[in-house]
Amino acid sequence: MAHFKIDHDFTNNESLPSFSLTINDSYVTAVYSDTDRQAELVEVLRSDAKMTVFDQQEGLYDRLTVEDNIAFFRKWFGCRKPLPEILVLFELHSCAKTPLSKCSHSEIRRVYFAKYYMSGTEPIVFREPIHGVDIKTINTFINMLEKIKDDGIPVLVLVSNMEHALLLGDAAYKLQEHGMQPIEVDEEDANTAEAERSDVPVTTNLFKIPAKVEDKMILFDPPEIDYIESQDGKAMIVINDESYTLDSTLAEIEKKLEVYGFYRCHRSYIVNLQKVREIITWSKNTYSLKIDNKIQSTIPLSRTKIQDIQEKFSLK
Repeated sequence: MAHFKIDHDFTNNESLPSFSLTINDSYVTAVYSDTDRQAELVEVLRSDAKMTVFDQQEGLYDRLTVEDNIAFFRKWFGCRKPLPEILVLFELHSCAKTPLSKCSHSEIRRVYFAKYYMSGTEPIVFREPIHGVDIKTINTFINMLEKIKDDGIPVLVLVSNMEHALLLGDAAYKLQEHGMQPIEVDEEDANTAEAERSDVPVTTNLFKIPAKVEDKMILFDPPEIDYIESQDGKAMIVINDESYTLDSTLAEIEKKLEVYGFYRCHRSYIVNLQKVREIITWSKNTYSLKIDNKIQSTIPLSRTKIQDIQEKFSLK
């Protein structure tokens, strides 16, 4: 089994806490942190660990077509996979003859993915690989991760979005002030899921949800809430791209909101079912829910909940 280990204890970077993390080839490891800590970690990886971090910062050739870019890097890295296979693998065959300067942001990102895949680098460290791209590109990246794992190459993914960490990582961690902590991934068995489905919602007199904003207390109507997520043990109301802190845990608020059509779709998320626009099926039996709001948010759906949510929407 191939692996690499990050030991922060030997670094002089005072902005990061001490931690030790081993990344194995049997699963993708994702680390979630804020952008400042992520930047510090990248500096450590590049300077002390002497690792290459793929962050889409190095140049491609804008004047060349997509196909010419892929052909150049394929020859440069000595990749043995046929050029047409690479184009299809990264969903680039339909834009192969298009100059890179005329490609969309997501198409350019897939060209980067192809370049990184052909590089033969071990281990592989990705920084914010799916930030701001379309669903096709996210799915392409997930498919690539599966192939990299099949090749026995350890992979580390650095993200500043917890949903991305849960989506991409077989093992997900959170890097905070006090160190590296594992993110709890929902692994409830079928019996637990079945027991939850049998619970009958109890009516409640709660019509407003109180949340703190600085020194004020704001009252929200349940229908305007997109979803609620857990951060550091506290529940956060999310409406579009704004978050508000609750004085409750996720478990406490779940019982109060169930009667209003809210559903615990993941250990760390409660979703307003009326706001769900789409159920997205990714690779490796992974699912997300797309929310009907201004920013088209996506949140994780546990694989133990997929059958239940299909029943709720009368899809089965």
